Amino acid sequence: MPENRECSGASSCTKESCEGCAQNTGAKPDFSVPMNAHSSVKKVIGVVSGKGGVGKSFVTAAFATQMRKEGYQVGILDADITGPSIPKMFGVHGPATGNDLGMYPIEAANGIKVMSINLLMEDEEAPVVWRGPVIAGTVKQFWSDVVWGDLDYLFVDMPPGTGDVPLTVFQSLPVDGIIIVTSPQELVQMIVKKAYHMAAMMDIPVLGVVENFSYLKCPDCGKKISMFGESHIEEVAGGLGIEVLGKLPLEPKYAQAADEGLFHEVESPYLETGIKKLENL
Repeated sequence: MPENRECSGASSCTKESCEGCAQNTGAKPDFSVPMNAHSSVKKVIGVVSGKGGVGKSFVTAAFATQMRKEGYQVGILDADITGPSIPKMFGVHGPATGNDLGMYPIEAANGIKVMSINLLMEDEEAPVVWRGPVIAGTVKQFWSDVVWGDLDYLFVDMPPGTGDVPLTVFQSLPVDGIIIVTSPQELVQMIVKKAYHMAAMMDIPVLGVVENFSYLKCPDCGKKISMFGESHIEEVAGGLGIEVLGKLPLEPKYAQAADEGLFHEVESPYLETGIKKLENL
């Protein structure tokens, strides 16, 4: 650590604040956390969004399910601590168990391993009212204390925005790349760029972007209807030099499967480009 310097708005730097200080020109501190000794994870993929409500957890679940269908061993680390939805989508329930080796994730019907705060709580509907440092610490424990076993891909479903948890994941886990999720609205450009620039600051590769709610297909004529405006995702992605990994339609059957805990039955052919990207990492 470089010696403390006076910072605008603060009397001195601390270990926690210095890493983000514009005046810190020293070497970056190492905040990496060791993987559980009984785990072997080949690729860690973060799924992020610049704002909430764009279906980030849905895209995480869709990628995980498709990769599992391709024959890979897959896990999902639900880092959206205050808004966990992955367990419900796959119909898994706690309590998760553990022993001297660590905690064990719960397997969905298709073999995807899931770890979420909901699997550790007595009441799945109880709110998680924790401060940022506690949430960040829990996410690190999901990496260091969970016995994931042998996984080809571990998808990390992160909360929206660029706050404590994404920062913790980027610094603590060996993230091989992130997928940015967005929707076809005018805010899309700003949202994607925020997530992209945060990843760049942390030296994390951006694998590409997925547009959710891209269109609604008319059940009668098959026409694509742009419910949220015309898509600009190709233009935005091209400007940043990243790929469009998929454009997902509004599908009522997807929502129904998630509500019924049957997401493992969902087929997502719209993510073919993204699947190939992951396979070639």
